[in-house]
This record gives sequence, C-alpha cells and structure tokens, in this order.
Amino acid sequence: MLQDSIYEYQKQLKMGVIQKAYKGIMTSLSGIRSHLEKAYPDFSVSALYFGYMDMSYFAFTPPALKDKNLKIAIVYLHEQGRFDIWLSGGNRKIQKEWVKRLKNKDLGEYALSRVEPGIDSIVEGILVSAPDFDDLTALARQIEDGALVFVEKMKTLTDE
Repeated sequence: MLQDSIYEYQKQLKMGVIQKAYKGIMTSLSGIRSHLEKAYPDFSVSALYFGYMDMSYFAFTPPALKDKNLKIAIVYLHEQGRFDIWLSGGNRKIQKEWVKRLKNKDLGEYALSRVEPGIDSIVEGILVSAPDFDDLTALARQIEDGALVFVEKMKTLTDE
C-alpha cells in the first residue's frame, strides 16, 4: 500500500540520515560536474539530473560523439551505491541503431545494452564500484580518469 510506504518514508526522514546522505551525494556530483566542465571546456556538460533516488547523472560529451548525436552519462546509482558510465543516444532510434552497429565489436570491459523499455544506454561500464565520498578529490580523480578512458574507447568504436 502506498500509504504504508509513505509512513515508512516519513519515519526514515525524521531520523535525518537520508537527507544528509542525499545532500552529500548531490553536492559531490555537482562538484565533480563543475570540475569536469572547467577542465574540459570543449566537452558538452549538461545540468545535473537529480532523479527519483534511483539514479542521478550528468552528461559529459566530447564533440566527436555529440556530432553523432551520442552522449556520455556519468551516473550515480543510488541503490547500488556506485558510479557507472554510459554511452547513450539522443533518442531511441539512435540508441537502437548504435546497439545494432556495436553488437559484434570488442567492447573490452564494457557491456552492450539491450534495446527495451527502461534502458537508456547503448554501452555501460562501472566507473567506481565503492566510492569514498569522504575523499572527494580522489573520487573525482577516479571518475575523471575512468571517464576519459571510456570516452576514448567509445570514440574509437563509433569511428570504425
């Protein structure tokens, strides 16, 4: 029942831990986003999408992929407590086309997504499986380094 879920939600909010964690995650994501935007001015960096406590993300896309109507999303998955990185399309048609084109390519450590409702990625990878939000400098460096490796791999794959 929805009402039971709302009661539990209110009970948990009264403890204060959820708000503190959520604010910390959003502040960290915003800081990482700002760092990448300043460090890579030629990339398109979107606003932060806060989500519904399932995922929060921002796009971090180089011109070579943007020209193909593709984007890179740096995604925090709340329930899993990890950062992923996705290659996504500008729309479902583009997503479907690229899943088909990349089907027999060597994606290395990354996984090709399925085309089905609720799936917004073409290729997915894990950036940081156990992020340490108490060391934001190190976390930002991990995300940046992993994102740049992913970007280069996606540029190569989409140029073939």
